[in-house]
Amino acid sequence: MFANWPLLSLLIWLPILGAIPLLLAGDRRPAAARTLALLITSVTFLLSLAMLSGFGASVAAAGTTDLGLLKNMHLQENLLWIEALNVRYHLGVDGISVALVLLTTFTSVLVVILGWGSVDNKVAQYMAAMLVLEGLMVGVFCALDALLFYVFFEGMLIPMFILIGVWGGARRVYATLKFFIYTFFGSIFMLIGLLYLYFKTGTFELAELAKVGLGAQEQAWLFFAFLIAFAVKVPMWPVHTWLPDAHVEAPTGGSVVLAAIMLKIGGYGFIRFSLPIVPDASMEYAWIVIAMSLIAVVYVGYVALVQEDMKKLIAYSSIAHMGFVTLGVFISLSLARSGNATGAAIGIQGAMVQMISHGFISGAMFASVGVLYDRMHTRMIRDYGGVVNTMPRFATLFVLFAMANCGLPGTSGFVGEFWVILAAFQHNPVVGALAAFTLIIGAAYTLWLVKRVIFGEVANENVAQLQDMDARETFVLVTLAIAVLLFGLWPQPLGNLMDAPIADLVKHIVISKGA
Repeated sequence: MFANWPLLSLLIWLPILGAIPLLLAGDRRPAAARTLALLITSVTFLLSLAMLSGFGASVAAAGTTDLGLLKNMHLQENLLWIEALNVRYHLGVDGISVALVLLTTFTSVLVVILGWGSVDNKVAQYMAAMLVLEGLMVGVFCALDALLFYVFFEGMLIPMFILIGVWGGARRVYATLKFFIYTFFGSIFMLIGLLYLYFKTGTFELAELAKVGLGAQEQAWLFFAFLIAFAVKVPMWPVHTWLPDAHVEAPTGGSVVLAAIMLKIGGYGFIRFSLPIVPDASMEYAWIVIAMSLIAVVYVGYVALVQEDMKKLIAYSSIAHMGFVTLGVFISLSLARSGNATGAAIGIQGAMVQMISHGFISGAMFASVGVLYDRMHTRMIRDYGGVVNTMPRFATLFVLFAMANCGLPGTSGFVGEFWVILAAFQHNPVVGALAAFTLIIGAAYTLWLVKRVIFGEVANENVAQLQDMDARETFVLVTLAIAVLLFGLWPQPLGNLMDAPIADLVKHIVISKGA
């Protein structure tokens, strides 16, 4: 039944259009604004489950027909948008897209619930910005026209700019401008690359761009254009410095969305653009990205060790963990180049699972910091100590998320990192050893945080007066805990969802190498 619905358009435009009545209502009815925002995000999440059902039905109906990379996308909607430029409103999903859309709609519901009690200034505008941001992020994961992708990709900057600039901390203007300048600067290079491809092919269709014949020099220039754009978004070392500032100044909901979803768009961009369109250059220069990723997971991990602000520590942790994503993606290229297609698939699979897992874990860590901040209005680690004595239920969940952040087996944090490390050892034992060593660094800064904040005697009178989680906070953190444990103990459904598109991508890379 769902396979014939315009589900992807509904997922994009329902939250965006739903923001309009919130803005029109203004600040007159904050309770109604919260309720309407929760209703819209909940309906959007249910529609994403319908999308999953329709996607499964569409895959079953299509069978195993091989139409080529990006040709066998499902639930497609294809309309002419700008006739003079042959730009199309073209949407579609594969298993990779479906997983990220579900992560987006799932997280958006929790973010609205988180903001229910913590945001009391300009509530309607805050909720409207969150809804617009949700719709644009879904659009990024569904777009099959490169210019449409770019519109969604850039459009996300506006609501996040507003969220940090209006509801952020004391240095919010500095953090907002830095965030905007870094990400917009990177995007310019992607736009130049897309325009070059358009003038060469006459189309922005990703499926057509993936099969165009490009010379070695052309591929090299396009590879670095995409690298700059998506490296800033991940973010990778050395263009990562905007992220800690943005996280520290952003409101809790903004930090959760930024860590759980927006960072994934950089990794998704590499998989959708760099690998299919410039596979030869991606293989040729993979060593650069592998080196940058290793620096990120090692150096940034050490930087996290000395942080005094909880948010900043978790922000650096996010950079290190996203380094595993880019490491897995580009190690797969080196493995494909050597003829190891199985290892290449493991690398990309590990990167994708790491993205989904990091969405749950980082979102939970930032949400947990928000719970503490709402009570004590400080994020400094030195102001805490002995929280377990006054907030035992919160402490239990916080320790679970910390263990997942360390990559503890049985949690989702272990699965993706294990696959990436496995692929890294097949690529080069030294690279594999360095990647594995980072688990020790991750455990060091995470457990150091837990020791100082959660355990020990009650540090001061403010901690002694803390109240444990309310029903709203409990629901959010318990829901994230279930997701962390579910995909840690049973990752097979997630792997099965993404097996086919990853196999198609590896096949495309290997064929391109042979050509």
